[in-house]
This record gives sequence, structure tokens and C-alpha cells, in this order.
Amino acid sequence: MHGVVVLAGIALLAACAGKVEPQIQYVRVEVPVQVPCRAPEVAVPPLAAAGLRKSDSLEVKVRALLAERRQRIGYEKELEAAVQSCR
Repeated sequence: MHGVVVLAGIALLAACAGKVEPQIQYVRVEVPVQVPCRAPEVAVPPLAAAGLRKSDSLEVKVRALLAERRQRIGYEKELEAAVQSCR
């Protein structure tokens, strides 16, 4: 009986003697973080057709509407660029 206890004690000591200190390892983990968008504010241009009057000629109205169309296309491009900068 004493032999079994002695053998068990030797086995436990042998198990403890073989232990190695744990090594600390640093691992870099990349995690996406939400960041608020800082896109520049896009100002609404003064539209060319805003100042039209009923008494203006048809030619003046058509030219103003065509100019406004170009303004809106440019404004839309600026808005799209601002949205793309946040993606």
C-alpha cells in the first residue's frame, strides 16, 4: 500500500517537473470599426429657372430650363462624389 502511494507521489512530481511556463503570444486581430462620414457639405446651386416670370419669352424660358438641367446634373455628380467618399 505504501508502495502505491510512493509511486503515485513520484508520478505527480514527474508530471509537475515536465511543465513549461506558458508563453505569452500577441496576436493582431483586425476588427472593422464604424467611423462617421466626414464628407464635405454640397451646397444647392441657385437654379437658373427660379427667377423666371410668366412674361418671359419662350426662348428665355427654354434657355433657363436647359441651363438648370446642366446645373442639376453637376449637382448630382457632386452629391454622388460625396456619397462615394463615405464608402
